[in-house]
Amino acid sequence: MVTDNLEIQVKPVAESRINQVDFDNLPFGRVFSDHMLVMDYKDGEWQAPEIVPFEPIKLHPASSVIHYGQSIFEGMKAYRMENGDVAVFRAYDNAKRFKESAMRLCMPEIPEEVFVKLVNELVKTDKQWIPSSADSALYIRPYLFATDEFIGIKPSDTYKFMIFTCPVGQYYPEPLRVKIEEYYTRAVQGGVGRAKTAGNYAASLYPARLAQKEGYHQLIWTDAIEHKYIEESGTMNIVFVIDNKIISPSEEADTILRGITKRSVLDLANDWGYEVEERRVSVEEIITAIKEGRLQEAFGAGTAATIAHIDVIHHQGTDYKLPEIEGREFSKRVYNELNAIKSGKSEDKFNWIVRI
Repeated sequence: MVTDNLEIQVKPVAESRINQVDFDNLPFGRVFSDHMLVMDYKDGEWQAPEIVPFEPIKLHPASSVIHYGQSIFEGMKAYRMENGDVAVFRAYDNAKRFKESAMRLCMPEIPEEVFVKLVNELVKTDKQWIPSSADSALYIRPYLFATDEFIGIKPSDTYKFMIFTCPVGQYYPEPLRVKIEEYYTRAVQGGVGRAKTAGNYAASLYPARLAQKEGYHQLIWTDAIEHKYIEESGTMNIVFVIDNKIISPSEEADTILRGITKRSVLDLANDWGYEVEERRVSVEEIITAIKEGRLQEAFGAGTAATIAHIDVIHHQGTDYKLPEIEGREFSKRVYNELNAIKSGKSEDKFNWIVRI
């Protein structure tokens, strides 16, 4: 498959559903655009991609994804810029991560240029679905799953790659109350924590539900061996500001997903002259910094939420209230600058924007 010769057949919907949507009240992930992209893998190669009307798909009862979990995905966003252009944020970084996830799950890789072109073509087809209001975007979900009609544990020989899009508003409407998890594990060294695979999220649901019953939105995941070191927050990377230093768990460990939004945060911090540390971050260090009044900010960084302020951290029976959101300088500055870059108000000095 060569990008320059990639032909995508488009079968448009007979009538758009866009007039049925209240763009002023968008629930996250429940409103879907008119079209989806589908591309099959069989006989050792990718077949011609199609953009077709959004609709349910049929699966054979023995489809291997259902039984053995070969499934990966990405999360991306497209924005409407001030000048009317349409832009996708850091598309090549998602393409690279998708490729790495496919490799870890024994799935066929999609060249990065091809991945980006497929995303761009679908966004172009449904660009009228991109919201223009603040804190809104067109969420993009590329995913790949195994389709062999066979009951037997082995990598599938056939796969289906798909992309659909959703106009979305804010993911978290309020600051987060989180609990440090010291029993359940999101990922273990040598596992698939670095891959964006469906099973990682399935494994997190039960402990997250237990925390939600106690009044917390999400968990702060710790290492699987000792539960002494912080890894992620819910489905996001986590960042702390302590003594004016920007601190985040190192992604060298293969238990942590390499976050694109987090990387953007740290790139901006470095550019602004902050001291940035990516390293092992212990639970003890964070709790001590809270008690001593040195922890200034804590937030999750991810595609869906962008920046999710953490208001309360629970640890071993105690709720620790963090500094008020209104006074948090760094995370607010980052959030505003990311929005400004995405909308074209600020210079894209890092070449993050892929214009369509």
